[in-house]
Amino acid sequence: MTLVPTFAQSLPVLDGVPAEYTHELYAGLLYELCVALAREGLADAETWRSAKENAVAFAQRAILDAVGKECLEVLERNIEYHLAVSDALERNGEETTRSDGRLVLSIECSASGFLKLGPAIEALEREAPGLGAAFYWTLIDGLYRVLRIYGHEEAFEYEDRLRDYAVQDSENLEQYEFPEVEKAFPECIRRTLKRDPAQFARQACRTLRRHRKGNYRKWIEQLTRIRWFTRHPLWADRTLAEEGEYDDPPLPSLVVAFHEQDAIVACFDEERQYMLEASHEPAIGVAFSPRKPDEVHHALRVGRRFVALNLAVCALLEEIERWEKQEEKGHGGTR
Repeated sequence: MTLVPTFAQSLPVLDGVPAEYTHELYAGLLYELCVALAREGLADAETWRSAKENAVAFAQRAILDAVGKECLEVLERNIEYHLAVSDALERNGEETTRSDGRLVLSIECSASGFLKLGPAIEALEREAPGLGAAFYWTLIDGLYRVLRIYGHEEAFEYEDRLRDYAVQDSENLEQYEFPEVEKAFPECIRRTLKRDPAQFARQACRTLRRHRKGNYRKWIEQLTRIRWFTRHPLWADRTLAEEGEYDDPPLPSLVVAFHEQDAIVACFDEERQYMLEASHEPAIGVAFSPRKPDEVHHALRVGRRFVALNLAVCALLEEIERWEKQEEKGHGGTR
């Protein structure tokens, strides 16, 4: 009392002192990513405030806003994708931090979408002979070029393997049940199985162009969008698959069949039982340095194109589903 003058407060005032402190490992890379997103115009000061100045929340919000709420809802209804931006790669089932100061934008598929084309192809063939085949081969050839899908080619491969196993196990041959994939095809597709791809592509393009304003114009419009996105590779980083030491290619984003319980679906049902036993590379992956604007721009361009392609596929899928429901109710009219 003699040394310290009387003071009303016994403790110092804590107003203005932060109540919490958040520490992020490798925060430098995280904040560089935030700067890169802001530089690309995907976020601003308002985004930072709404994220309560949390760098992870800021980056997440910027990326989700770039995809868009409506687009996200369409994708979530049809295909289960997971987008990540990380400085780690999976190696032998464990995550390993990259040592080069780069990040990886990756999109993985954990549940495939389902595109049933049989009734639509038959309707197109009734509209004009050759239109159904032109639609199918233009779509399937484009999808095989840029997406991992499970379609008639994978079903044929499974059937061939099964027949090889049966030959080796001749004593139990009667226990094997073969899917007979080709029998699942509509007649117009079966007739064109041995087509010359280049020549048929030109013919299909002319056929589709003639009917782009017909009864099924919405389907052809979506197919045109898909065809535009599939004309060139996505230019993802193929070295990531080697660095990650994955066992298998990506899980299929889409199962393309003719009917709900046809031979293609049966083959997929058999094979998917073993798909999760291996480590799969992502559907798409791009490595970039957040310090290099050209690499950031490239990674975002690849990601946007992948999302846009899948959005067009989902839009076609939903258009066909709506048409099927109308047909079940006996409604006609323009599709």
